Amino acid sequence: MRTSGRANEGLSTAIERNNMAIQGPIPVTYNMVFPHGCYIVGEVEPVKDFDASSNGRFVQARDKQTAELVWQVAVMDGDPTLKPAQKTVAVKILAPVQPVPPQPMPGLPFTPVEFDGITITPYVNAAGRLAYSIKVREMHAPRQTNQPAQNKASAGKEAA
Repeated sequence: MRTSGRANEGLSTAIERNNMAIQGPIPVTYNMVFPHGCYIVGEVEPVKDFDASSNGRFVQARDKQTAELVWQVAVMDGDPTLKPAQKTVAVKILAPVQPVPPQPMPGLPFTPVEFDGITITPYVNAAGRLAYSIKVREMHAPRQTNQPAQNKASAGKEAA
């Protein structure tokens, strides 16, 4: 990739050398990924290391950066504008032991869940489209945030 002009010369050289400013997993917040919340719709399962598993022997995958065991859970995105095929995504959890999902909430068909320590890794899927791998460090029940904004503001003033 070559462009004309001195301003773009450094960018072109960096791209050619693959020296992008952002490399590897990109840290994000829960609200950036799931602004409408998400719900567990599957079991927490170990992820198979396809290269190491052979002859019927299962080997669990380990994260390339941390060497932690990789687990996976299917979640449904709470965004009402998503098409049905886009609603369910796999979230990979890095943990030394199998994570335990939050307790189901009475009256709800799915269990609400939140994640911490989230990173996304963009990649091109088999259909040639941009997709994201979601990895997390923690899974827990949603935090209670039903305080009206006015109460939060007055609580902050009292603490100051």
